[in-house]
Amino acid sequence: IIEEGMSRGSLRLEGFEGVVEVGGREHLVKVIGGGAEFKRGRGGGKLLRIRITAEVDGVRRDYTITYGRRGRDNAAVGRAVARADAPGGREADAERLAAVIKALTGEEPRVRRMKDGQIIIECYRGHLEGFLRYTELAEAIKKWLEAASRR
Repeated sequence: IIEEGMSRGSLRLEGFEGVVEVGGREHLVKVIGGGAEFKRGRGGGKLLRIRITAEVDGVRRDYTITYGRRGRDNAAVGRAVARADAPGGREADAERLAAVIKALTGEEPRVRRMKDGQIIIECYRGHLEGFLRYTELAEAIKKWLEAASRR
């Protein structure tokens, strides 16, 4: 019964707390709020923006994960960029965002380090299904999946 309820958007982002291990370190994650919205991409496709305000190890930040459809199989891929102006720099910001994503979805995201120093955090379908459990995100994600699959 609990698993069925969780799969229907019955959890709330606001007030969520958890401890997760990322990069060999434990992080305390406290989610303050969040939501999701649609945007039009440069190519005309619909994008899903998931915004989460969280405090990780005492550092409060606003995070944005942008999902789009990519590749031949029209796969849902979400990306976020670690910010250099964050406390501790890009590496620390990437680790904190990875901790937020893992705490909320149960899956650790892929962290890609680019040659120019940029760090990109990538989320996939499994992460999106994890985000579906939260009331604030569920409706927008369902609508986006429907609309983006008809492309």
